Amino acid sequence: MHSFKELVEIFSEKFNASHFPAQPATLYEPGNYFLNIGGKRIRPAACLMGNELFGEIHPNAYDVATAIELFHNFTLMHDDIMDKATLRRGQPTVHTKYNESTALLTGDVMMIVAYEYLARLDKNFLPRILQLFNKTAREVCEGQQLDMDFEQRNNVSLTEYIRMIELKTSVLLAASLQTGAILGGASEGNCHHVYEFGRNLGIAFQVQDDYLDAFGDPEKFGKEPGGDIRQNKKTFLLLHALEVADTPRKEKLLRLMQENPAGKVQQVLSIFRECNVDEWARNLKQQYLNQAHHHLEAVAVTSKRKIHLAQLADFLVAREH
Repeated sequence: MHSFKELVEIFSEKFNASHFPAQPATLYEPGNYFLNIGGKRIRPAACLMGNELFGEIHPNAYDVATAIELFHNFTLMHDDIMDKATLRRGQPTVHTKYNESTALLTGDVMMIVAYEYLARLDKNFLPRILQLFNKTAREVCEGQQLDMDFEQRNNVSLTEYIRMIELKTSVLLAASLQTGAILGGASEGNCHHVYEFGRNLGIAFQVQDDYLDAFGDPEKFGKEPGGDIRQNKKTFLLLHALEVADTPRKEKLLRLMQENPAGKVQQVLSIFRECNVDEWARNLKQQYLNQAHHHLEAVAVTSKRKIHLAQLADFLVAREH
């Protein structure tokens, strides 16, 4: 059994070779550039952990993990275009460094290479994993579209937001774990619990992310708080504040979002605190984390096999980075 950190290192060593041919360099170099920027490799490591929960790592697990990481990076490359982002992990985004058309094509070919890795799977696993991969890929696109739709709407409910986060973020983590479990020979019931572990963990992770953006310690978090507030992003915190605030506070909050005055972040944070949004967010995060642990406990394997996944959950959601 390996820890998350060990599996990240094992996977990264295999993944860091080029996944593209040399020519045309104008298409493939941007792909290598983007992958070399790095990343936490959470999802491919989760795939390997899902496998190891039930047995020895199957050779195909590295192909699935690679397909998942390539798909994830494809979504990031296209998200950067949609968000007009100039930096990714502190480096110029592909459409900034090269151009938008190249970023679109390079993202497309990265997705195609992901399917080439899936095509290597043993025929006993391919249909089931391909079906899960395709379902997840479609859901991630749905989540991204909902995220863009919500930017144009003033009346997004918390339920709608949670569903968007589930699609945009959680299902890929959940599917990564479940594909590994399938390769490990897990039963249908165990596969369900592994998926639900990842889905709930993904939502808890996003609640924590929203919380840290508003209330995180700049020394530990590595950036000034309030980025989401400055961009008027609809987060767990903002949606809850709009639901529970009295009329004067709600009107002030809406006015701050429209006018973007000096000192906006501190004024919004003040309303958040008056509405106990910080405490509510911490409790909500804990609820989803508890649900994740509940499903992990329900997986029918010995407790010692679950230790590393339980530690991963607490690491992801207790983080201050």
